[in-house]
Amino acid sequence: MTGHVFVVGADLRRLVCDDVLVPTDRSLRVTPSWRGLLPDDVVTSEDHGGVCLDLRWRGYERVLELPGRRAGDPGRSLWLVDTVHEDERDPDDALRWLVDGAREALAAVARREVPDPVQGRARRLVALPALGTGWGGAAGQRGTLLQRLLPVLREGAAEHGFDVALVLRGPSDLAAAQRVRRAEAGSCWDLPAHLRELAEDLGERARRGQLAAFVGAGVSAAAGLPTWEQLLDELAERSGLDDALRAGLSGLPAQDAAALLARELGREQLEGFVKERFGPGHYALAHALLADLPVQEFVTTNYDPLVELAAADIGRDLSVLPFDDAVPGRPWLLKLHGDAAHPESVVLTREEYLQFGDTRAALAGVLHSLLLTRHVLFVGTSMQDDDLIRIAHQVRSATRAPGAAPRQRSGTVLALLDDPARARLWEQDVQTVAIAPADTPPAEAARLLEVLLDCIGCLSTPPTGYLLDPAYRGMLSAEERALAEALRQVERTVPEGASSSAVGEVTALLRRLGSRVCTPAGPPPDEASAPRDDRLQEQRPG
Repeated sequence: MTGHVFVVGADLRRLVCDDVLVPTDRSLRVTPSWRGLLPDDVVTSEDHGGVCLDLRWRGYERVLELPGRRAGDPGRSLWLVDTVHEDERDPDDALRWLVDGAREALAAVARREVPDPVQGRARRLVALPALGTGWGGAAGQRGTLLQRLLPVLREGAAEHGFDVALVLRGPSDLAAAQRVRRAEAGSCWDLPAHLRELAEDLGERARRGQLAAFVGAGVSAAAGLPTWEQLLDELAERSGLDDALRAGLSGLPAQDAAALLARELGREQLEGFVKERFGPGHYALAHALLADLPVQEFVTTNYDPLVELAAADIGRDLSVLPFDDAVPGRPWLLKLHGDAAHPESVVLTREEYLQFGDTRAALAGVLHSLLLTRHVLFVGTSMQDDDLIRIAHQVRSATRAPGAAPRQRSGTVLALLDDPARARLWEQDVQTVAIAPADTPPAEAARLLEVLLDCIGCLSTPPTGYLLDPAYRGMLSAEERALAEALRQVERTVPEGASSSAVGEVTALLRRLGSRVCTPAGPPPDEASAPRDDRLQEQRPG
């Protein structure tokens, strides 16, 4: 039973997984950014330079499971991994040390049995940062480390049967890791031929700026949030309805059942529940994989903030429509059915759905526009939502108008299981692709969907994001090194504090190519307290 290695841009502290590898040294000290994961009773002291733990190594071991869990953590086990090589004079020996440490860590994790992976996932998920790129001494050899580390992670996933997520934070780190994987594409994804072809098509669309993403409730279910049916059950539990009425709810259309529950609870209590239940929390792997895509337009019917949190953790600041202003050049997320941060906006009952066509016509118009001008990737939705059906019908009517030229279908729906009837129903509007045959366990199909998103992300990642990052100079060809040197000449001539639009365009380009000099005005997450220092990067998540 072979596991899969995901490469994802995310914050390791917020990712839903079963196990997290935390880098440390022989003194059992970690950097402050890991403090939020640590139980209070293992911390002996902490300051801006690190957190000291009240633990002991047993002999020459390099992996130590952390006892206990911090309150509020979704069941993850923490594993300390010694990544600091005492003798840094031989860089190659330091790299071997780090790779061996990753191998030992995966073997140690495998010895702890996990009968029920987190949130009903088909397989256990083990997450780790790029070990050794901080105190471990591989800061200047990040490219070489990735080339050696990724095969070891794949070997471990194959041997132990669990999935591994290599979690990265910097755009140049992510771009370099994806380049390594593209060079070994045949061994990275165990996908049926039709899904691999789909990944290539969608990856190409994303690279060209032609792809938009629609995120449904199925994605957030992997983070422990309720589906529509589960939400009604939770509301019914709170409502105090007698048994006969509660039993009768199942016979009502979902929106009418929601209307009855809203009446019983009262709008104020309903809004309070939505704000609490769908507030900020840990996001699923699929949220992070979608947020990593080079997509500028996202749409969701979900109330939760998990897409925007996942995007923010890799430095992408999404404008959330209609609550924020759209800013030129900034990606945005449209919340069709409201936002838990604005509970008064939530669309839940039949009446609110009917009002959607009137008071929220402008929001529907945004999705109309995307279906006419982009290829929309639908993930985590069954396409049974009344608003989606109405919008698709309106777009179909517009494109089938007399004299209109035949056009390609405007989107792709990733359905977990094969459903020929539903695929036929939507065939005029979108292509429906089944992830797995109808008799596949849903959890296995959901995992295969994650593998597909991982492949799309790799194939869509621009191959130049690390060109000006000196830590990846060793990965460049002679031609690329010459180009990088010419661009560094430009980099050195960019005036500090310049306000002209031309300078802004050039600095934005240099940042996309991995420049560390032309940094944005606000530091990315976890770098607010200190300038970029490779000797500290490993200890931050990713």
